Amino acid sequence: MMNPLSVSQLAQQIQQVIETELAPLYWVVGELADFRQAPQGHVYFELVEKQDNRIQAKIRANLWQFTYRAIAPKFAAATGTNLKTGMKVLAQVSVNYHPIYGLSITVKDIDPSFSLGERSRQRQETIDRLTREGLLRLNARFELPPVVQKIAIISSATAAGYGDFVNQLENNPYGYKVYHRLFPSLMQGNEAVSGLISALEKVENSAETLGIEAVVIIRGGGAQLDLDCFDEYLLAEKIARFPLPIFTGIGHERDETVADLVAHTRLKTPTAVAEFLLDGFRALEENLALAIRRLDRATRSKLKEENSLVHQLELRTRSLSQNRLNLSKESITMLSRRIQQAGKNLLRIQAIHLESQEKTLTRVADLFLKNQTERIHVLENQIRQLDPKSILQKGYTRTEINGKPIHQTSIKEGDILETYTLSQKLTSTLIKIEEK
Repeated sequence: MMNPLSVSQLAQQIQQVIETELAPLYWVVGELADFRQAPQGHVYFELVEKQDNRIQAKIRANLWQFTYRAIAPKFAAATGTNLKTGMKVLAQVSVNYHPIYGLSITVKDIDPSFSLGERSRQRQETIDRLTREGLLRLNARFELPPVVQKIAIISSATAAGYGDFVNQLENNPYGYKVYHRLFPSLMQGNEAVSGLISALEKVENSAETLGIEAVVIIRGGGAQLDLDCFDEYLLAEKIARFPLPIFTGIGHERDETVADLVAHTRLKTPTAVAEFLLDGFRALEENLALAIRRLDRATRSKLKEENSLVHQLELRTRSLSQNRLNLSKESITMLSRRIQQAGKNLLRIQAIHLESQEKTLTRVADLFLKNQTERIHVLENQIRQLDPKSILQKGYTRTEINGKPIHQTSIKEGDILETYTLSQKLTSTLIKIEEK
């Protein structure tokens, strides 16, 4: 049995092997985990290897203050972002072993070109995934209204870009009114993605109540770094599936972020977004003015056309009226002639009828006169026969008392009787009356 070693002796042997057998420096690919800077300026983290989001290996790492001061600005200038948790890097390291603190690596340098390429690869993978899932231009399907008057703003309340945006909207020289409401969120750092998604969910929950027509995500006034959150798949998916059009004005001049690609409309800066919204009002105002001018021209043209048509109709009406009047006059003349002719015919017929009636009446009258004449002769003969003179001529007498025939009055003895003959008047006294 070998002589046992103390822990320190074993630790010293491990340390000696590492120092003598391993190379002084290695280039290692890994992901920064739990990346933090101590008050003294030193940076501590773990360099990990993952597969399917599961850690396969990890080593404690140190980045001393003087080295970090040299590496960090160079890395930020090349990549546009700072070193942070979750970033995959190619680091030059030395392997250390300490009897108390154990195995660790000390970072000597970091190759920014690798991180830049890795970021581009991850960004492209995100874009490809969004494309496969049909999300890349999904938010662009919304048709914007002529003017967007009610918006939700997702930004940091203290960001200069937010202040510039609101100032440009509220103090525009045209007096256009855009109603806006801020939904605050972190715009950079490890919590930015979750903060932005949370703000979008709040907007979605209150959009109908507030009448929100679009969402504006703006960022500005800070360093052009820490934009990686806008390349994250989860944020891009949320923007793509959002039920309202989303405008981005993240305030950077480099290539578009993935958030820009999936948004409905991408503009470079917050003020550019404000100008875009105000342009909608101006365009509508100009279109209305143009429509009014066109309507005025069309109305004048239509009035001219209608006046010409009215004039033509007036001429046609006059012509038709005159023709109608002439036809009516001719019709009246013909009717008058027909009436006159009918009158003459009626008069002629009536004259013939009257002539026939006259002849008939004449015949009837002649017959009547003849009959009456004959009757008169008969009556005359009868009257003659009844004439007292005729009776007297026959030898009869007529006796009266006081001018009345004797048979028409009462008589008594002693009455004076007047008896008439044809040539004499005899006066006598009634002596005696004998009844038969």
